[in-house]
Amino acid sequence: MKLLVTGFDPFGGESTNPALEAVKQLPDEISGAEIIKLEIPTVFNKSKEVVQEAMIKHQPDVVVNVGQAGGRFSVTPERVAINVDDARIPDNEGNQPIDEVIQEDGQAAYFTQLPVKAMVASMKEAGLPGAVSNTAGTFVCNHIMYQVQYLIDKEFPNVKGGFIHVPFIPSQVIDKPNQPSMSLKDIVRSLEKSLEAIVLFDNKKDIRVIGGETH
Repeated sequence: MKLLVTGFDPFGGESTNPALEAVKQLPDEISGAEIIKLEIPTVFNKSKEVVQEAMIKHQPDVVVNVGQAGGRFSVTPERVAINVDDARIPDNEGNQPIDEVIQEDGQAAYFTQLPVKAMVASMKEAGLPGAVSNTAGTFVCNHIMYQVQYLIDKEFPNVKGGFIHVPFIPSQVIDKPNQPSMSLKDIVRSLEKSLEAIVLFDNKKDIRVIGGETH
């Protein structure tokens, strides 16, 4: 089994992106599955091209994109991606699409094929906080999650895909009062436990436990 795991390059002048750094620190094998690591640009459309090339080259069974969501308290697997780009700020190449459809012939939304609740349970069993997220935003993170799902729908029907958001690391919140953070070590461990669950639940249904939101 092959898992292609991607992390975005540093965004907005930051010297590092915890998502990418955590991906780099993942082991090369988890629960018998090969882990293929890939850096992708924080750029609309170009990110999709890089992932698509890697999918053709490596023929993975699963694609997991990892990005950062500042303000979150835990690592959060995403449930759904929506067919819209609505960028509050520009990407790393200055692109700022507003209310644009990602794929004209794509679905309004795509749900992940990953066992998000089992992934959260795996993190919690290891003593790490985790939660299912029901919004990937409308920036490059949602964009790449949607694009991968679109590729699965149109070109790679035997592949599974999904997205995981990670919080700030402590060095990023020094000048951000009241913002939560998580150590890079714990982020890496959370990703490991999430990927373990993906391998374990291959060809199995996700667990049925409470994980919804009231608003």
